[in-house]
Amino acid sequence: MSGTVTAVSSNGAYSFTKPNRDSVRLLTGLGVEGDVHAGVTVKHRSRVAQDPTQPNLRQVHLIHEELFAEVGEEGFPVAAGELGENITTRGIDLLGLPVGTLLRIGDEAVLEVTGLRNPCRQIDAFQDGLLKQVVGRDEAGNIVRKAGIMSIVREGGTVRPGDAIEAELPEGPHRALERV
Repeated sequence: MSGTVTAVSSNGAYSFTKPNRDSVRLLTGLGVEGDVHAGVTVKHRSRVAQDPTQPNLRQVHLIHEELFAEVGEEGFPVAAGELGENITTRGIDLLGLPVGTLLRIGDEAVLEVTGLRNPCRQIDAFQDGLLKQVVGRDEAGNIVRKAGIMSIVREGGTVRPGDAIEAELPEGPHRALERV
C-alpha cells in the first residue's frame, strides 16, 4: 500500500489550523520540530488536564486529501492544514490501516500509526456543521471518525510534498484503529 505526501504543515502556537510549509522535520520520539503538539508526553489541552504524564500518541496527525473533496461536495471547502494536520496524503487508505502500521515517508522518516483522531467541537468553530461531516455513524450505529489518523515518530527525517509513502503492515492479527 502506498501514497504520496501532498502537503506538510506545522504551528508553534495553539491554533486550529496549521500553515503549510516547504518541509517539516520529524524528530524521533517527539513529533514535528517546532510544532505545539511535539513531545514525549501529551500536549493536547484536554488530555494534559486529565493526566499530563500520559505518553503522546498524537505526535503527528495525518489526513487523506480525499476527505477534502468529500466534504467539499457537501459545501465545506477545506484545504491542507486547515484541520490541524501535519501531513496531508493522497492515494493511501489511512483510515483502513491497523494499529502499529509503519509509514515510511521519503528517504528517512518512519511513523507508527497509533489510532484515529477524535474530532472535537473546534471543527464546527472552523466551519459550522463540518463536525457532522467528519464524524458519523455506520449502518450498525457505530461511530465512524474520518478526520485522519495519529502517529508517533519511530525514525526522524525531513518530509516534503511529493514524498512517497509506503505502508508496512504489522505481523500477526491486525487491530482496527480506535480513537487516541
